[in-house]
Amino acid sequence: MKQKLTIALSKGRILKDTLPLLEAADIVPAEDIFSSRKLIFDTNHDNIKLVVIRATDVPTYVEHGGADMGVAGKDVLLEYGAKGLYEPLDLNIACCRLMVAGMKNASEVEGRMKVATKFVNVTKEYFARQGRQVDIIKLYGAMELAPIMGLADRIVDIVDTGNTLRANGLEQMEDIGYISSRLVVGKAAMKMKHRQIQPIIDLLSAAVEARKDSAGKEKAEK
Repeated sequence: MKQKLTIALSKGRILKDTLPLLEAADIVPAEDIFSSRKLIFDTNHDNIKLVVIRATDVPTYVEHGGADMGVAGKDVLLEYGAKGLYEPLDLNIACCRLMVAGMKNASEVEGRMKVATKFVNVTKEYFARQGRQVDIIKLYGAMELAPIMGLADRIVDIVDTGNTLRANGLEQMEDIGYISSRLVVGKAAMKMKHRQIQPIIDLLSAAVEARKDSAGKEKAEK
């Protein structure tokens, strides 16, 4: 008899990009996730359930056994630490950059720089590696306001197109790193349920490669 598997999915944009990959791996929710207020969903497999939660909670659920596998952005994993997790696959979805940004044509900051971000740990590590002293101001949204209102000299945030920065008079200054969504597996789950988890990883990997090939062909045709 197959053991039960729970897969934790991040809400929002990541969820929309994840479901087609799961479908390619023959894991399909039994009902429309987007029109339901439920948090736990049955699938076409009696032993597999999906749980839809905040992206920032996915690593916690997976590490502590609330879920066996999950999908979370690399930004969340970097901030969380993710010591109790394996990260076997880059799903190559929800891709963006983690950037330092500030007001356009802003002068260099003398002394300690004030940086607003929700990525406190990542930001501390980034500036510490450079030997730069900063004061971190934790915010949960609308980072662009911080330099405009004089709350901070710089921000560290996720940047996709950069349109929001430009619309608010800010510009990208330093590139901290590439961000995409990753498949994560709890270390205990991988040990106890490896026979069931590994085939899912393999199918998802094939789906990611097929998606890349398709995107490559579309670019070539253009």
